[in-house]
Amino acid sequence: MGSHDVEITKVNEVYVKIESEHSVAQEISDHFTFLVPGHAFVPAFRKRLWDGKIRLFNVMNRLLYGGLLPHLCKFLYLREYTVKFNSDFKLDKIELQPEDLPRLPEVVKPRDYQLDAVNYALSNHRSLLLSPTASGKSLIIYILVRYLKLKTLILVPTTSLVSQMYNDFREYGWDVANNCHTVFAGRDKGSELPVIISTWQSIYKMQQKYFEQYELVIGDEAHGFKSKSLTSIMTKCINAKYRIGTTGTLDGTQTHKLVLEGLFGAVNKVTSTKKLMDKKQLSDLVVRCLILKHTEENSRMVVNGKYQDEVDYLVSSTSRNNFIRNLALKAKGNTLVLFQLVEKHGKNLYEIIKEKAADDRKVFYIFGGVEADEREAIRGITEKEKDAIIVASYGTFSTGVNIRNLHNIIFASSSKSRIRNLQSIGRGLRISGDDIKLTERLTVPSRRLRGFESGKVGPKDGDDFTDPSVLKMIHLNGRKKIPIDRYLNDLNIVPVSVSYEKDPNDILKARDLYLTAGLFIVYLIIIVFGYKTWKKSMIENKNGAADSNRQLR
Repeated sequence: MGSHDVEITKVNEVYVKIESEHSVAQEISDHFTFLVPGHAFVPAFRKRLWDGKIRLFNVMNRLLYGGLLPHLCKFLYLREYTVKFNSDFKLDKIELQPEDLPRLPEVVKPRDYQLDAVNYALSNHRSLLLSPTASGKSLIIYILVRYLKLKTLILVPTTSLVSQMYNDFREYGWDVANNCHTVFAGRDKGSELPVIISTWQSIYKMQQKYFEQYELVIGDEAHGFKSKSLTSIMTKCINAKYRIGTTGTLDGTQTHKLVLEGLFGAVNKVTSTKKLMDKKQLSDLVVRCLILKHTEENSRMVVNGKYQDEVDYLVSSTSRNNFIRNLALKAKGNTLVLFQLVEKHGKNLYEIIKEKAADDRKVFYIFGGVEADEREAIRGITEKEKDAIIVASYGTFSTGVNIRNLHNIIFASSSKSRIRNLQSIGRGLRISGDDIKLTERLTVPSRRLRGFESGKVGPKDGDDFTDPSVLKMIHLNGRKKIPIDRYLNDLNIVPVSVSYEKDPNDILKARDLYLTAGLFIVYLIIIVFGYKTWKKSMIENKNGAADSNRQLR
């Protein structure tokens, strides 16, 4: 190793190689080793075929993601190791001004934070741009593509986003027909055009040679790149000097963050939802918590069931679905109803809402089986409406469709995914430009929902308030890691109209709690009685012994 403890060499645009003593390499490996969240539930871990850890540094081949180089340098510096760089890791210093940008339509004016994000990405060659939904990430991507003029691969998660990105570029004034090629649903993977916009599903099986042509790779909705298929795409792009990821949400785990930073580069927080709301660049919405009280009889049906049994009961509940229908029909403005299960829930919701909707009110149905062109057509129609209802699956809408004229979001199905929920919430943040005021958009009851199953309660017949328990629900994910004030600030929480409900087994569970409490009191009485009896016996034995001693004397 010579006079240096560690030597770092650039292998390609994906990896750096680290030469050091084995003990130092092991230290580095330990530093970049993490337990995977939820590993205990993975079959391989349960069968003891995997230790539940992810290792970002390979001790055998000494390779580390290039995006983790700043973390590595900090680690070595703190331990006072000497470092030799065998490659040039020099970065650029680029400060584009508005006049340096490609010509844009009069109505499109880049904001300061968008220009800052562009300059950061260009200067560092790689970056993970963290910017909330509706903050204008497509414009940032467009400026990067136009400025660099490189062979570019843009990856998006859904076919809808392929069409949206293509149409956004056209709206920005670019001749997309002669510059952009879209890939999805069996279309040709290759093209001589400089920019390829593709779903990752369409190309992840391509050979490495296909990816070697790209000098700029952009991953939109980059939080999904923790999957093996997406990781493989990024590792095949060995000549992509510029690697940019954009996302509105990270899942809060260190493992997830470092994997993404390794692939794309350091996280750069472009802006926050609060800042955009303060500047009136995003809509200021409100959270409504709806607590539906199920009957004891219905609760008893799933008392011994699993989580999926409860979900099946909820989505098949006629009274619950009718309540969601009434809620959507009473809401003022364009309303999005999100569901999880297509056949079991979504189809039924769409049919009952469509049946009761006024003849002149448009009701749309979006799920995975709807073609991309049709989704784009629905989006275009909805943006011109003020009272439409969109019944959509989480999979197609949480990161799939952007509607600039959306007023209400109803979560008709439960979801455990923090990212999915926040991404879905972000769909309602764009300024619509209509005259529908916040206080008029959706008024729903929270106190008087016990009669919903009998049809006695409707969306407009009670006082409304936000249940404080929603804060506990939001904090559940990170309460053991960081203080709640910091956690909520990092989440960039935005208020929105939400449908939430108690566990249908609450009544029965409460009885168990009462029984447990009663038994505890009985046990406590027995313990106190036993202690007093024991103490009395000890005193009597002691007095008896004293009397015996006196008699002996």
